[in-house]
Amino acid sequence: MVTASYDKTLRLWDLENGVVLKVMEGHHWGIRVAAVSRDGQFIASGDFGGELIAWNRDGESLTQPIRVKVHSNKIFSLDFSPDSTFMASGSMDNTVELWNTKTWRVEGNPINCGTEVRCVRYSPSGEYLAIATKKDIQIWNARKRERIAKFQGHSAFNGAWNYSVAWTSDGMRLFSSGSILDPTIREWDTSTWKQVGQPCKGHTDTVYTIAFNPTGTLIASASEDQQVRLWRISDRSPIAIFKHPDQLYCATFSADGKHILSGGRDTVISKWKVPFLEDISKDKLSDDMLRGMLRRGNKGQIILNASATARDACIAGDLPTADRLLTQDIAADGNDYKSHANRSFVKARNSDWDHALDDALKSISIKPSLMGCISKGIAHCGKNQFQDAMKAFDIAFMYVDADLNKTRLLLLIKAIALFNANQHDEAILRVQELAKTRPNPNSLACGIVEAYLHVQLGINALDDTRHNESADHFTAAVDAIGFSSMSTIHSRYDVFLVLFGWDLRSLWRTAHQNWCDALLRTGRLPEAIKAYRYIMDRADEATKASYLDWSTGSLLDQDCSVVYAAAGVTDIIESGDVALAAGITMGPSSFTLQRSTSVWQQIQPLRTAARRGQEKCYGTTHSSRCEQGHRTQPSSYSGYQLKHAVLHGAHRYDEAIEVFKIMISKLENASDTQTQDLRHQHVGPSEAERAIEESINAQLDDAPHRLIDTSTGRLCNRETQIDAFKASTEYKELLSSTMKDAYLPCSASKPWWRYTSVMSYSRTVGGIAKLQSFCKTTRDKGYRWAWIDTCCIDQTNNVEVQQSVNSMFVWYRHSALTIVYLSDVAFIAAWSTRK
Repeated sequence: MVTASYDKTLRLWDLENGVVLKVMEGHHWGIRVAAVSRDGQFIASGDFGGELIAWNRDGESLTQPIRVKVHSNKIFSLDFSPDSTFMASGSMDNTVELWNTKTWRVEGNPINCGTEVRCVRYSPSGEYLAIATKKDIQIWNARKRERIAKFQGHSAFNGAWNYSVAWTSDGMRLFSSGSILDPTIREWDTSTWKQVGQPCKGHTDTVYTIAFNPTGTLIASASEDQQVRLWRISDRSPIAIFKHPDQLYCATFSADGKHILSGGRDTVISKWKVPFLEDISKDKLSDDMLRGMLRRGNKGQIILNASATARDACIAGDLPTADRLLTQDIAADGNDYKSHANRSFVKARNSDWDHALDDALKSISIKPSLMGCISKGIAHCGKNQFQDAMKAFDIAFMYVDADLNKTRLLLLIKAIALFNANQHDEAILRVQELAKTRPNPNSLACGIVEAYLHVQLGINALDDTRHNESADHFTAAVDAIGFSSMSTIHSRYDVFLVLFGWDLRSLWRTAHQNWCDALLRTGRLPEAIKAYRYIMDRADEATKASYLDWSTGSLLDQDCSVVYAAAGVTDIIESGDVALAAGITMGPSSFTLQRSTSVWQQIQPLRTAARRGQEKCYGTTHSSRCEQGHRTQPSSYSGYQLKHAVLHGAHRYDEAIEVFKIMISKLENASDTQTQDLRHQHVGPSEAERAIEESINAQLDDAPHRLIDTSTGRLCNRETQIDAFKASTEYKELLSSTMKDAYLPCSASKPWWRYTSVMSYSRTVGGIAKLQSFCKTTRDKGYRWAWIDTCCIDQTNNVEVQQSVNSMFVWYRHSALTIVYLSDVAFIAAWSTRK
């Protein structure tokens, strides 16, 4: 392995033994980048002064020392062609130079990219060169010096910079990473240069480097957020997170793909083992459930360094499991002061203050520590013993090692403990004073805590119908947050989640929704409208979509409740592309009120949500200007969402499906990439139909092949059952819903397929009376399908008879209800075979 450093040297390492084989010196400036040729014969390095040096595989300068300065600014990226005959160098002087590795001279004129070059990568064929610049991604035919494509890349999302690119092994896809304004990994189709699939999201700061493993199935990313993340390419699932104590600049795979090596500001090269994919359950790979894979090397990790399993249970809110695991750890080692302190935190989450204090005191008696003192302070606060609590927190400062980050976190934990003990005003005052004392960079954590505390007070006031007070608290929370992306906060400050059960991921949304709601409840309509506009101007598209659902549902179901009358639904849906305009112009006659709240107040959030995808007409004073704007740009993503929601809510599913088809078509044919990206948030009708069909087949695997339709008395085979379902209202409702949420089919259609079975404990078969009674009982219990061996098995088909005999008890077990027919008694006994 070769590494390059700002200390002006490169080092050649023996990976097996972890020793340095050679220190390579010669640069006059700190080294920004190094690269190794595909055949392993050359090493090249570029520095901050624009100088390039070529080395042989043993780390020695070539026969004629090559130290060339052709770039006028730092060299940011190097890459060798697949055949190792050429090398490209990209610089912040806006150019890319191509080097002949036989002569180590620049060939041809430089490629002028017009802006700073961040990354250069040859395609697998060597024909093309992908160049990531500050403002765009450019694709060049390197030999001909012809640019064949240029697109914004990450710049299309909040004006982010493009930082790294990587080709798939077949050259059919190009992956890229972005800066802090869009810290994602995006995939581009090389035939159209359009984005495909959903981006890989999880990083919270600039993603400097991305790299494929040798098989092309995994991609590793290194970010300034101190994390290396490992992603599965097939479904973009996160596989693992590796945590560094400082910013990361580079990550790559070992030649055998079994390890990731990474380096950054901490001047240490870290080696991480790639987990076996077969050991990872695909349906469990969510961002929240990766905590157990998180390598805790962060110097700021000052508490809760318990076992990964116990910590994950705390994060998931499974406190009984966390308690049990920590108790097992204590039983195994009674002198484990960390486990006692951690169990104290768990007890405190359950408000079991006596046992929380016992564990805290035990931890300190074994070994005084920061986490022990914190657990003691929290426990004393819970018991309203504030003087003792303050003493415990004061002693805790002895263990922060003059670390300002630890000091800040300790002060915030102290304030939260006071808040939870109903010392609300003092807690918020402490947080505000801390933010003033050290405003940068500590204001972020202080703002988060202050916002969360105000949200809690606002919710309490809202529950007690103190609406003006709640509105003031939510306004303060919104002012304290000042940003909309909470994924960064959730991962960076998950200590608040573990200690206090805080959900920081939804903080922004919760604060803003309740802010608007509280203002509406107080009758402060102009402020509520302004709040809603503020939300829509700052939220990302996913958040906006959730706000549309909220504004048409939850919000209107509260004090501003409305019921869509038939006329109102018609007014909304009849206008086609201008559904948005219909939403703006419809008046009081379109709605039937349940309460005395004004129609205008009720419909305003709906109108605001509907027009957020259009021109911002609310800056004008005349509705005619709004309508004119809609005529010039009639196709509205939000308008179609609204239209679909209204039709779906009115149970007009056929029309809702058609509206959704139109919306999907318009998204696919949009001219801008950002709008096209919205298409990936939804599935089309054909995709939804396939998802439902797969769900149906899975559910019917353990069901009889022939059932009785209890409403008609007819025998129905599998095909007839499926046809009946597809003709039903339930199917259309499910299809309409699935296009918005692809995860619905797995459970949503289950009620349709539930069937009953019958068993007979009598020498007398019962004949038609038994069948009629069975069907009637099944219908009365709310089930459509029934199975009975005397009718549902073709006795002339020996294969079917044998299959039925083998499967019969499985069918009994999976039936929703088993009915026992007793011919000689006057009642029918039935029991459920499912919970």
